[in-house]
Amino acid sequence: MRMPRRGLVIQARTRWLLVGLALLFSLVLLMYLLECAPQTDGNGSLPGVVGETMGKEYYQALLQEQEEHYQNRATSLKRQIAQLKQELQEMSDKLKSLQEKKSPKVNGMNYQGTKEQTSNDLLEFLHSQIDKAEVSVGAKLPSEYGVIPFESFTSMKVFQLEMGLTRHPEEKPVRKDKRDELVEVIEAGLEVINNPDEEDGQDEDDGVGDRQLYSENDFIEGYYRTERDKGTQYELFYKKMDGMEYRHVTLFRPFGPLMKVKSETVDISRSIINVIVPLAGRTEAFAQFMQNFRDVCIHQDKRVHLTVVYFGQDGLSEVKSILESVARETDFNNYTLVSLNEEFNRGRGLDMGARAWEKGEVLMFFCDVDVYFTAEFLNSCRLNAEPGKKVFYPVVFSLYNPAIVYANQDIPPPVEQQLVHKKDSGFWRDFGFGMTCQYRTDFLTVGGFDLEVKGWGGEDVHLYRKYLHGELVVVRTPVPGLFHLWHEKHCADELTPEQYRMCIQSKAMNEASHSHLGMLVFREEIEAHLRKQAYRTNSEAAG
Repeated sequence: MRMPRRGLVIQARTRWLLVGLALLFSLVLLMYLLECAPQTDGNGSLPGVVGETMGKEYYQALLQEQEEHYQNRATSLKRQIAQLKQELQEMSDKLKSLQEKKSPKVNGMNYQGTKEQTSNDLLEFLHSQIDKAEVSVGAKLPSEYGVIPFESFTSMKVFQLEMGLTRHPEEKPVRKDKRDELVEVIEAGLEVINNPDEEDGQDEDDGVGDRQLYSENDFIEGYYRTERDKGTQYELFYKKMDGMEYRHVTLFRPFGPLMKVKSETVDISRSIINVIVPLAGRTEAFAQFMQNFRDVCIHQDKRVHLTVVYFGQDGLSEVKSILESVARETDFNNYTLVSLNEEFNRGRGLDMGARAWEKGEVLMFFCDVDVYFTAEFLNSCRLNAEPGKKVFYPVVFSLYNPAIVYANQDIPPPVEQQLVHKKDSGFWRDFGFGMTCQYRTDFLTVGGFDLEVKGWGGEDVHLYRKYLHGELVVVRTPVPGLFHLWHEKHCADELTPEQYRMCIQSKAMNEASHSHLGMLVFREEIEAHLRKQAYRTNSEAAG
């Protein structure tokens, strides 16, 4: 049976289009080979002449600079080639689909080649990795150690939990593979935002001029974590400087090409945060907390409600006075003071603060009086908690005892100058789960805190485990805008053995870094050495 003339025309056009795309791909490959070829400078100085004055180090630095230039250029060209390959494959698939629609079936079925079947099997495998991974749904986990934490990053730095004794809590991505990975991910997110397809709900006839294009400068922050048997998940956030809307892109690398999971617009302009602080005594710390609250929440963010749950009568009038003074000076009235005439219990205080809210759904931030946070953290709180879907458990950067950290100074610097992510200044408190952002409905649905827990510690771990055993996604990551200020800890004798052990462990971890503690342990030995050195110097001078 002869094929109709219309089918022959389609086949001819398809062949010519494929030939043209193949020629285009060959041209790009040739450009890549030419760019990677070493270039010679005919006007360069002779090695023997310059070598006498510049030295061997000059040539090594020059060679290294040229090598990095060519490697960066090669990486860029490889990325362009990969993109062209993808576009070629997509165009081929569209033409094949069009041809199948126009061509008659043979023996009632379409013939699928071996190569096509292999490609389909690969795509099915990659999509199955996404379905198995904990990307859009939570997973029931046996304990708090089962959750895979995220690492957070910006365009310049990575905030990492795994440090050992050589890595730092805040680092530039110095490793080339990590740097290239993050650059590729940020660019892939921009590609998704700036070139939305039909799945994102965009109309096909929307012109590029009608949309606001995003650039690398609009990237705010990102999180990534790897499930070793599935792949790496990336959560990316972009925002224009003059807007309140964030663009959120989720990408997944199933140990293969990046695949878009979703792209959405997040509007946090009307998202109110109820900051809940349990308190007993410690009025000086509360005054310092309110100074931070005034600067960040009242003057900058302006979308925050404060709930203070105070235990006992001693110091209550002073706390009231501080709140009223701030209200008068700033015209801020979005606060609630709950007074409980009973022994301090952090879990009960947070539970009472959550239930005191009577205006429906609200995002809550469980906070301690010793915590310092920034306006950027409040936005991270809004972006990483979602009712019925996600709860946010940020890892706090805990500061060491300033009297030890700044022992070489007469007095420690102001608190604002102590807020740095350095190994000797603090550590990521990855064993603490007290600071959290979650919606009120999720908190009440999961059952809230275990109010039977008395005294110090334990209540936050119980709540954290409830979420791990449920269906919500638990987002666990270090954030740069959340600090725990040092204060002296007292471990009461009334605590249970487990609570007392946890309290002592926390007290030891909070005091100083490994190196500073080592210097304190060997202080007598160091002083003896200095005395010997001084005696030897004086003896030589007298002789």
